[in-house]
Amino acid sequence: MEVKAVARFVRISPRKVRLVMDRIRGKKVEEALNILSFAPQKGARILKKLLNSGVANASENSGLDVDTLYVMRVYADEGPTLKRWRPRAKGSATRIRKRTSHLTIVLDEV
Repeated sequence: MEVKAVARFVRISPRKVRLVMDRIRGKKVEEALNILSFAPQKGARILKKLLNSGVANASENSGLDVDTLYVMRVYADEGPTLKRWRPRAKGSATRIRKRTSHLTIVLDEV
């Protein structure tokens, strides 16, 4: 039985968080939490919180055994981009794109 956890409008670029996602895809939950605990990236802290949410959803809502769960799917979709401006030389400006992500983790039993 699949269990899902979603985090929307997270202020991190999807490209950056996908690098961390690739490291936990297909791993058991315990191993994935261990990897995320020692990863230095900002995305690792966000994904660890999301993974813990998915584990809580599995145990509370579906009554699944936490020890048998693994990360079936994990993906990042692009959210809305906040557009800002930085002043540059000779009165011109450069666009700054502050990107957001919609993160999804799907857990399943082995």
